[in-house]
Amino acid sequence: PINTPPDLVMLGGPLEAERGFVLHTDDYHAEHSMEAGAGLTLTATREVLDAMASHTGHPRRAMLALGYAGWGGGQLEQELRSNVWLTCEADEELIFGEDHESKWSRALAKLGIDPERLSYTAGRA
Repeated sequence: PINTPPDLVMLGGPLEAERGFVLHTDDYHAEHSMEAGAGLTLTATREVLDAMASHTGHPRRAMLALGYAGWGGGQLEQELRSNVWLTCEADEELIFGEDHESKWSRALAKLGIDPERLSYTAGRA
């Protein structure tokens, strides 16, 4: 199927909300694209939007977001070491799928976590 431009523009974060980013499959690469993980590329230039709109040389799947979240140097790495974040293996349907309401529970399911059993208090095991 031909990839159509995303129906939704996602909120990428509170910083520079006027700046757009396209996270997409790595079958498209522009001069300033950067690898964002296995099979994923991030492009923040207009050329990816032009390619998607013209249906020529475009990525197979894509997500458009405005803004970004930022961390200080080493902050995210420290948060990951401190188990502040739950992370799971990404897959295209989790990233690009249109069922946004169930993404959180599907990501937890990949970790074997039942959301009904989560506690809102922090701690360490």
